[in-house]
Amino acid sequence: MTSLSHLCSSPSPGYGFVEFLSEEDADYAIKIMNMIKLYGKPIRVNKASAHNKNLDVGANIFIGNLDPEIDEKLLYDTFSAFGVILQTPKIMRDPDTGNSKGYAFINFASFDASDAAIEAMNGQYLCNRPITVSYAFKKDSKGERHGSAAERLLAAQNPLSQADRPHQLFADAPPPPSAPNPVVSSLGSGLPPPGKIFGSKYVLG
Repeated sequence: MTSLSHLCSSPSPGYGFVEFLSEEDADYAIKIMNMIKLYGKPIRVNKASAHNKNLDVGANIFIGNLDPEIDEKLLYDTFSAFGVILQTPKIMRDPDTGNSKGYAFINFASFDASDAAIEAMNGQYLCNRPITVSYAFKKDSKGERHGSAAERLLAAQNPLSQADRPHQLFADAPPPPSAPNPVVSSLGSGLPPPGKIFGSKYVLG
């Protein structure tokens, strides 16, 4: 049977574990429950990993001009397309009202992901507002932003940062040509007509 951890009898550390009978069940639970709000807070659901804390390479971005209706789940769903997000997107909120202050932070597992997010999303409209996306300022620094050459060098040396890349192939694509060049004979070049690939399901023309 599936075992659930019970955290109500003592002060909760903020996380728990659920064991499933199969990996397919766990994947389905992640798909359905990730970023769903529980008691007013979005929960992060993913497969247990002992090394996530070592994945923070400094690929942290700032997102500004957020519509007040944007929540953590929408940010996660939007930006997780670019790569692995290590923590729940952090929308800065008024401590008294809980209302968004209009900006947030996202921590990616790689600079490839953060670079792609900045390039694709800066200036794009999200809930009828153009958002600004850039590297966040480092804490306790004099105006220095994340994404520096030193951070990137350290990230490139961290093998764990390459281990949690998402599956970003959403469609089949024809494999790159690997066959040797066709032999030119007196009957013609041996090449198919432009735009056609015979013997394959792909038709480009």
